[in-house]
Amino acid sequence: MSTFLIGGGWATAEVYEPFVDAVGGEGRIGCLIVDEGDGAAQFERYAEVLRKAGPCTPVPLLVPLGGRFEPEQALEGVDGLLVCGGLTPAYQEVLEDALERLPALLAGRGMPYAGFSAGAAVAARRAVVGGWLVDGVPVCPEETGEDLAEVEVRAGLGLVPFAVDVHAAQWGTLARLIAVVGRGAAPYGVAVDENTLLQVADGEVRTAGLGRAHVVRPDGSGGVLVRAHGPGERFSVA
Repeated sequence: MSTFLIGGGWATAEVYEPFVDAVGGEGRIGCLIVDEGDGAAQFERYAEVLRKAGPCTPVPLLVPLGGRFEPEQALEGVDGLLVCGGLTPAYQEVLEDALERLPALLAGRGMPYAGFSAGAAVAARRAVVGGWLVDGVPVCPEETGEDLAEVEVRAGLGLVPFAVDVHAAQWGTLARLIAVVGRGAAPYGVAVDENTLLQVADGEVRTAGLGRAHVVRPDGSGGVLVRAHGPGERFSVA
């Protein structure tokens, strides 16, 4: 299976094209949305951009806020899964009971996974779900906190070994990821700009789209190293 992580933004349908191509033909793409009351409208927004990316049949998978996602039932007859955007802590909670079952099901069926914004963050083994303070000290703008104060890292799906933060250049969240990796809360991480895609397959990550992927790794002496990768560049998952 392949994993596709999109850092947010709506400017270009091209970042969805590799995922739609991996699904194939007129494949059915399940769109998991945490429904806070406008789920149907949100689905139409994703359906429109997916259809622009290539021939496919988007299918709404709406889970009410506070509900639980049951993948075995929801993904019956579905060829690919897009986990959409919204409040990242809410997506992690909706998926909490399926953190082991969903990856096993995807792998067993060879089903491509795409995550947009929150869906990209929860794909990680250690998911950065929000917050803007570390020990009371601001590390990113308050409005990026996802209704959390202190930065929180929770269990994710484990589809990729690195932590993921999103809207990096637009929201200033690279500093949050630096704090997470620097404190050892994740082994390393990638902060993804909007309208930017990470395509993860065969132990390698390829960057595509309009922005950059900022890879944050420990430097071995208590600090971190940051390297930005532009469109078409690749780096190892290891």
